[in-house]
Amino acid sequence: MSKIKIALCQMNVVDNKQKNILKATSMINEAASLNSNFIVLPEMFNCPYSNDKFVEYAEEENTSPTINAISKLAKEHESYILAGSIPEKEDFEIFNTSYLFDKEGKMIAKHRKMHLFDVDVKGGIYFKESDTLTPGNEFNVCECDFGKIGLGICYDVRFPQLAQINVEKGAEILFYPGAFNMTTGPAHWELLFRSRALDNQVFCVGVAPALNEDASYHSYGHSIVVNPWGEVICQLGQKEELKIVEIDLDEIKKVRNEIPILKNKRNDLYEIIEK
Repeated sequence: MSKIKIALCQMNVVDNKQKNILKATSMINEAASLNSNFIVLPEMFNCPYSNDKFVEYAEEENTSPTINAISKLAKEHESYILAGSIPEKEDFEIFNTSYLFDKEGKMIAKHRKMHLFDVDVKGGIYFKESDTLTPGNEFNVCECDFGKIGLGICYDVRFPQLAQINVEKGAEILFYPGAFNMTTGPAHWELLFRSRALDNQVFCVGVAPALNEDASYHSYGHSIVVNPWGEVICQLGQKEELKIVEIDLDEIKKVRNEIPILKNKRNDLYEIIEK
């Protein structure tokens, strides 16, 4: 199958884990009723984006009520669900972790955010994830029944090496659940997703929380889908919204035949070598 219906669940995240899980459940149920094949939740969909909340909301994988709920929904609806990310606790460390469930509700991939968001923009945003979070170290490309996908989270999208390696491993869609803010979002969100799609001639998808003006961290929203030509084929606003976007993976072959970037790479001069 070359055509896939992707559901962008741009949900409003509040300071109540149970309410967030119920909201995610509601949007997943609606997405399934609209015949989506692949449902995507935002970064930190069960938790306010705040260092103190990462600690408070953190869950161990084996006992996580959030993971359990999403797994059941994937099985019930026989749909892939990418559970954006949650604060995952292991021993004394907390990770920003994304989970992918298949149509049987089985966890088939997890990605721990590799690049932590530590920024200090003069007159803009100050935030340091490293105050509470530990970075992941693994690349994650997963086989689905329609092909391979590559996983990243938010700030990971700024690093072209991650995208390039995932595509070299066969990924045709790059997913980045994210939560850019009102400083970086207007400046870089669309630009980065178009760049990663254009660089690698793949589809690139970002799903963010809606803007919650009552929260301490203001998400830019603007969940997005970009095609292999670098065109934005869907971009939401700032409010809570569910959008189903159909993509055709055959576009990848077409674009790569027209402009054979991957064939024209000078691997005799440069290459990425994984350690």
